[in-house]
Amino acid sequence: MRQGSEVSGRDRPERKEASLHALASYLERALDKAVSVIMMRHAANVCTVYLGDPSGPREELRRLATIDASLEDEMLRLTSSGLNRLEIGGQPYRFVRSFTQIEGTAAVVFSA
Repeated sequence: MRQGSEVSGRDRPERKEASLHALASYLERALDKAVSVIMMRHAANVCTVYLGDPSGPREELRRLATIDASLEDEMLRLTSSGLNRLEIGGQPYRFVRSFTQIEGTAAVVFSA
């Protein structure tokens, strides 16, 4: 479980904050709809964020955003596989990060 993360000298605090606030925004939307946040890379430098059921058909996933792959990398660096507990902007978040494949494409899944 990750309770937070140290920022090394090469990390930019504003990048860490931006990635965590983006993740919190996606988690809030997923909670409102009782679905998961799914992130998939369809190209090397971009990641598409979806809401939906990762076990369902891909066409039922709702596209939420397209983000820079470096932002996704930062989200993955600041979280871990399995149960996560983070405080983002003073709000506690508890979620599980897992991996799956959707129609042959690797996907990261964040579920409450």
